[in-house]
Amino acid sequence: MSMFKWEEVDPAPGVAVGPLQRLSWGKTIGLGAQHVVAMFGATFVFPIVMGLDPNLAILFSGICTILFLLVVKNRIPSYLGTSGSFVSGVLAIRAQGGDSADVTGSIMVAGLVLALVGLLVHFAGAQMLKKLLPPAVTGAVVMLIGFNLAPVVANIYWPQDQWIALATATFVVVAAVRFPGFWARISIFLGLLFGYAISFGADLVFGQITSPTGGGEVTTHDRINLSGLADAAWFGLPSGDLADGVSKVHAPSVSLTFILLVIPAVIALIAENTGHVRAVAEMTGDDLDPYMGRALGADGIATALASSVGASPTTTYAENIGVMSATKVYSTAAYYVAAVVAIILGLCPKFGVIINAIPGGVLGGITVVLYGMIGLIGAKIWVDNRIDFGSPINMVPLAAGLIAGIGNVTLTVGENFELSGIALGTLMVIVLYHLVNFRRPADSGAIEVTKAL
Repeated sequence: MSMFKWEEVDPAPGVAVGPLQRLSWGKTIGLGAQHVVAMFGATFVFPIVMGLDPNLAILFSGICTILFLLVVKNRIPSYLGTSGSFVSGVLAIRAQGGDSADVTGSIMVAGLVLALVGLLVHFAGAQMLKKLLPPAVTGAVVMLIGFNLAPVVANIYWPQDQWIALATATFVVVAAVRFPGFWARISIFLGLLFGYAISFGADLVFGQITSPTGGGEVTTHDRINLSGLADAAWFGLPSGDLADGVSKVHAPSVSLTFILLVIPAVIALIAENTGHVRAVAEMTGDDLDPYMGRALGADGIATALASSVGASPTTTYAENIGVMSATKVYSTAAYYVAAVVAIILGLCPKFGVIINAIPGGVLGGITVVLYGMIGLIGAKIWVDNRIDFGSPINMVPLAAGLIAGIGNVTLTVGENFELSGIALGTLMVIVLYHLVNFRRPADSGAIEVTKAL
């Protein structure tokens, strides 16, 4: 049977539609559009904060989603949006003088490492991951990746327009918690629309604002600048230069020092992908463990492919799990539709101008929520796996690594090499955790100590 033939079904309300089934094409297109909206906010916010092109990110999110579906043989419905796990590492690269080519080169290598992990998992089995990266470790790494970003919000985005930032953050929190069903799932996207609208209103009512720009220079300017909209084409490949002078579409540059700054994000991607596969398996009732390695490898290849031309890294999106949970439609056909729509949007430069005009204050409100959520996902991993922090086996080694990573502690090795921030924190978490667990008797918690069920 062809991969591109889905069994058409017309189920009763509440009856699930499987990955290899689909509704009528009209309904499938509608569901695909919902998936685009669900992934949209974070997919183009993260490229902006990493200094990459959001239009190119949208374009490659569609291309990479199709690649992912092909590799997993349409068994795992998923959309590959931009990963936020690389933001801390990217900002560290830029702080050390690296440009966008250094950023994408480092991410490309990280993608290849993830692809290799996927290959190993495919042949060795999914259990190997839990032994090397148990929940106590992955939770700590994800947490320090998120919380390490707090100074970015405080020093770059929030000061650009503190009241717009506060209003946007408040709206996102309320929308995510109080809005019904699907609307809560797209709270980031709605927050962007809200922030855009009130920024436009503030320009009309209060006029220009005097505040720092993203580069730190204090100027008097409009909150929203759409000066390039009229000249932008309706259709075409992303073109022009990024803020650091590197072309939006560019070849990557590889540096070992910079690679080490983003490698910890691979652990976060492993956690995100394995969690996604298991969530889908629970919803559909399918045994997807045989496809775990394929999922990891596909995301790794997708990340490497995207970054090889200057686009952003990818990951499976929890927002789209929310759409599936609400609709009970797990058809991969809807994801192909979503991917095609994203590709079309990515090929619209006029749309890119609108995205790039998002005010800094709006980004401040969005990122203060997003970065905090990334950090708390690490805590959720601990809670879901009942990690017992009454035991020093878990408490002490993780505490050391977390403070090193979040506090941006630096370890200098020789004259030309140093480990700092997330890279050092991740290394300390992994090494110290396994050091205290090495050859411990089974009855004393050889892998990790968890609370009794």
